[in-house]
Amino acid sequence: MAEHRVVVVGAGMAGLVSALQLAHHGLSVTVIDKGGQVGGKMRQLLVDGAAVDSGPTVFTMRWVFDQLMDAIGTHLEAELTIQPLKVLARHFWEDGSQLDLHADPHASYQAVREFAGPAEAERFVQFCKTTMSVYDALEGPFIRSPSPTMAQMMTQLGPRGLATLASVGPMRSLWQSLGRQFTDPRLQQLFARYATYCGSSPWEAPATLMLIAQVEMDGVWSVKGGMHALAQCLMRLGAARGVQYLLNTECERIELTQGRVSGVRLSSGDSLHADSVIFNGDVAALRQGLLGPGVKQAVTGRVQPRSLSAITWSMHVPTAAMPLDRHNVFFRSNYSQEFEAIFQQGRLPAQPTVYVCAQDRGGTETVGNTERMLCLVNAPAIGDKRAFTPAELEACTASSQALLAGCGLPVQLEPSSSCVRTTPQDFHQLFPATGGALYGQATHGWMAAFARSNAQAQVPGLYLAGGSVHPGPGVPMAAMSGRLAAAALMDNLGLTKLSPRAATSGGTLTH
Repeated sequence: MAEHRVVVVGAGMAGLVSALQLAHHGLSVTVIDKGGQVGGKMRQLLVDGAAVDSGPTVFTMRWVFDQLMDAIGTHLEAELTIQPLKVLARHFWEDGSQLDLHADPHASYQAVREFAGPAEAERFVQFCKTTMSVYDALEGPFIRSPSPTMAQMMTQLGPRGLATLASVGPMRSLWQSLGRQFTDPRLQQLFARYATYCGSSPWEAPATLMLIAQVEMDGVWSVKGGMHALAQCLMRLGAARGVQYLLNTECERIELTQGRVSGVRLSSGDSLHADSVIFNGDVAALRQGLLGPGVKQAVTGRVQPRSLSAITWSMHVPTAAMPLDRHNVFFRSNYSQEFEAIFQQGRLPAQPTVYVCAQDRGGTETVGNTERMLCLVNAPAIGDKRAFTPAELEACTASSQALLAGCGLPVQLEPSSSCVRTTPQDFHQLFPATGGALYGQATHGWMAAFARSNAQAQVPGLYLAGGSVHPGPGVPMAAMSGRLAAAALMDNLGLTKLSPRAATSGGTLTH
């Protein structure tokens, strides 16, 4: 068979993974990206001479990357330096209370007991059992499945899995379910926060998203060099297997010949021939015709509401006296107003929750005179409709600063040489057609998860990967989508004896 040439459009997590996997099995692969660095949303900004992770900051579900490395003949620790975190996250409230969740379950139990009392600690134990059951029930039929449907999932769940879902009430929202799990509103708030990991509102996300709590309880790691080092590692491994990376190279359109993918046209006017194309971008860009009219109908299904966007501040600032850990969340008492403002009113919340990733904390290193931080507040994905006014940004900044200062962290969030701000409008420029949405579509309602496209597009030779397609957003999920896209492509070529399901079940692809 003649050499099969693959072009991967987008060097995000999914694109890097699919390129690596295909090149390892002998295909000719070229990755193009309009940015100057690989990683997509997993970007790193140079702030006052320091490299600050300014996208995803949490490394979980390491088994996804263990399987990926095993499939290409290496292992994770040989390629990256990773360290398990003892504290999963540190949580602060404006009333002065504080709670750590630990990698050690008993330590978390004791912390919750001291924080909210023995009865609530017992409820926490039961909650952990429930989240584990939900995760175990859904990992195979949904997370690992290449193209799950409601009917297939119900069949695969079996009586025990169906009973588990019935116990949490899949038709309930996450917030409703947590109200049945806990009596302390702060614990409801803490675990409701996991809906935002999918860019969603706890009041509209299904109760099954509580499984994200189990994902973190299974372990959180730090990566030496930051999360961007993971993207650089995948690029290095791909290059060693022949992948060509063309950065600062924008795809203007995906070209078709007789209804089938035949290549990509670049904004420079040049064209690259391709027998197959993997599109690692938001599927909204295809729907809106940004990649050409020929692939506008490549994605079927009803368009879903956009996920959350954010305002972020990437900082290199004097060391705070406050005892931060690596991952820190600062809560206010009125939680619902944040999501009402974002999803119902399309405006910045007056009193946002603030996430702070203190990137020099949580490990064995000693923090110096200055440290790297990423601060983030949720925002509506309206970056293609309007820019926030200076007054809106100033109000959000002042409110966020006041919350942090009230909890003991006096930082300045105004843009400066040591603080780079990114808004939904900026994210929209980086990721066209999204409005700045960082997680694809919102997971609102029980059926939303089934509305995502799978790896096989409706145009022959075109495959889809990334956080806007199955199995969803987040670093490990995007990596899984990259493996599924590569497996689907090879399966269609008859180059593998394994189905796409094997791409996420620990199997290796063989010629």
